[in-house]
Amino acid sequence: MNVTKRIKIMSIFGTRPEAIKMAPLIKLLDRNKYFESKICVTAQHREMLDQVLELFDIDTDYDLDIMKYKQNLTGVTNRVLVGLENIYKEYTPDMILVHGDTTTTFAAALSAFYKKIKVGHVEAGLRSFEKYSPYPEEMNRRLTGVIADLNFAPTEVNKRNLLTEGVKEENIFVTGNTVIDALKYTVKDKYKFENDILNDLDYENKKIIMVTAHRRENWGKGIENICKALRKIVENNNEVEIVFLVHLNPIVRNTVYKYLENIERVYLLPPINTREAHNLMNKCYMVMTDSGGLQEEAPYLSKPVLVFRDVTEREEAVEYGTVKLVGTAEDIIIKSASELLNNREVYNKMSTAVNPYGDGKASERIIDSILYYFNISDTRPNEF
Repeated sequence: MNVTKRIKIMSIFGTRPEAIKMAPLIKLLDRNKYFESKICVTAQHREMLDQVLELFDIDTDYDLDIMKYKQNLTGVTNRVLVGLENIYKEYTPDMILVHGDTTTTFAAALSAFYKKIKVGHVEAGLRSFEKYSPYPEEMNRRLTGVIADLNFAPTEVNKRNLLTEGVKEENIFVTGNTVIDALKYTVKDKYKFENDILNDLDYENKKIIMVTAHRRENWGKGIENICKALRKIVENNNEVEIVFLVHLNPIVRNTVYKYLENIERVYLLPPINTREAHNLMNKCYMVMTDSGGLQEEAPYLSKPVLVFRDVTEREEAVEYGTVKLVGTAEDIIIKSASELLNNREVYNKMSTAVNPYGDGKASERIIDSILYYFNISDTRPNEF
């Protein structure tokens, strides 16, 4: 490798899921002599983002602090664009790195395009092929994909999606998913929780179900049906206890508390930090969620996942059998959960299925791909 100056990389993210998945990559960038690494957070989600920054000991260089009460997509997009334009007057990177499918992701990619700055898209190529599901994430990732100069696709399926859309093959690198890298930092044997409720649960003799639900398309009737189904599941199965990590959004929170507050063996907790969540996932019996990231994390920990969605951009998980789509119909949720709770063969089949998302080396492959792109390395890196 020959290099005369360091490559200026700015990682831009704004939400907790982005931060979790970017953290292991940022750690490697900081240690690599070929990079000058800067961190810019938009704080699209303030409190939950800060928890991850503290966990991974990440210091930010720029903080747009854009979060507003009852913020909407237009406001978030506008504040990211204006904030980054001001930053570029002070510091112009050779490439920005964005992650996944948030409004921060798309707006940051667009801001870089306006300044003719290269864009690297981590977790590229995921598609549900439904414009409004998930909303706005599906279009965020598609539009970012059009702008991106480098596409770091977690799987071969993601690569095929990009090729179908006309992305040049030489600009796609199959890396695995960085979330698997993050789990290696956080999951520990004999972990002791900060929350006493979680410490007191009987993980050996009870069937603990970890639940999250927050997707915009599930607001209203969807969340109501999910809560009604969870109530019946716990009433019909004495060995079941549910830990529902309730999103801070008041629309979600009000619905969940309306249906599940004071229900025996249902614990409604605020979002917990990443280390706590990963270790809860590691100890629980199964996961029920509409989250994208949990569809990747839980299979690595051998936990079946029921997804409160009709489509998923993580189609590999469905194909491999680690994830099952159950939507938000109350009867289907109950039936699918009951199979996993009462049929050991069904449970074992899901919990032992092959995880398609990575080996913990995705960040290394991304680093090698950037070095290759900037002609510091002569060898195209091996893919996952």
